[in-house]
Amino acid sequence: MGEKSKAHLKDLLESFHTAMLITRDGETMHARPMAVAGVEGSSTLWFVTGESSPKSNEIKSDERVSATFQGPLKFVALSGTATLVRDRNKIEELWQTSWKAWFPNGKDDPNLTLIRVTVTDAELWDTAGTKGIRYAFEVAKAIVTGDTPTISQGQHERIAPAPASKPH
Repeated sequence: MGEKSKAHLKDLLESFHTAMLITRDGETMHARPMAVAGVEGSSTLWFVTGESSPKSNEIKSDERVSATFQGPLKFVALSGTATLVRDRNKIEELWQTSWKAWFPNGKDDPNLTLIRVTVTDAELWDTAGTKGIRYAFEVAKAIVTGDTPTISQGQHERIAPAPASKPH
């Protein structure tokens, strides 16, 4: 997958403030909205949670996760592996004052834990801006001709970003 596609994925991920994070509890998948705490390139996402939360326990049992992001004209669905991280330097780097509602002791709250998601596979749909104009033209053309719309590179892509570095 080209660097342009990875850069496109990174830009899209950085444009979202929330995601639906999906973990596994045995055979059941559990989705919940999560604030995006950080994005590193196209291969690493960060979320914040409590060490004692159900999602932490689910990640400890099965590291496979998915996340979905949705905006009016852009969407991302990804798969990856999740790791619980208690690195105080990383918590300091990502800290947001709004987290104090869940972690009253602030950055030093013993329950505060980060979730690092290493992206292994992602799929994006982007019909914002000029891509949207091109897509609208393709839809109109398809209606007239009876064909299906052509989706161009950049409007829909499947990307397998290589992790920047192996998580430790």
